[in-house]
Amino acid sequence: MSALRIIVQVSSVLIFTLSAGLAQAQSYGPDITVEVAKRVAAGTIAECQKNNWRVAVAVVDTHGSLVYFERIDDTQNASGAIAIKKATVAATFRRPTRAFVDAVAKGGPSVMTLPGMIASLGGLPIVSGGKIIGAVGVSGVTGDQDEQCAKAGIAGM
Repeated sequence: MSALRIIVQVSSVLIFTLSAGLAQAQSYGPDITVEVAKRVAAGTIAECQKNNWRVAVAVVDTHGSLVYFERIDDTQNASGAIAIKKATVAATFRRPTRAFVDAVAKGGPSVMTLPGMIASLGGLPIVSGGKIIGAVGVSGVTGDQDEQCAKAGIAGM
């Protein structure tokens, strides 16, 4: 596992440093297709249904633009927007949203001041051919359960 280190700077003031493991990819590839996005969502939904979890699933391209969205009936209304946000952050920052949860937990609350940030488990980059092609975001249950479903979706693509 390679470590990816970013230093974010605003007006020449260091805001934070963040080290996060990013398994296979550090750069972007071609954007995810609708067909692949549907397979990721199907695998995610299958894992959630197996556990009787009601969730929303969003798959975005490398720019964080929505490619595919699905939700299980009776999922809480807020989960749709949260799933999209998780996927967008995972794609645009090229790391799992867990990296931001860990940064905040280690006493780095300034990470929350980054534009468009969300520190909530369940957003994962989607990697193909060693490059990030998009991301998936899941919301509706606990963060660990959201992430479990996202991983299952990626595994099934």
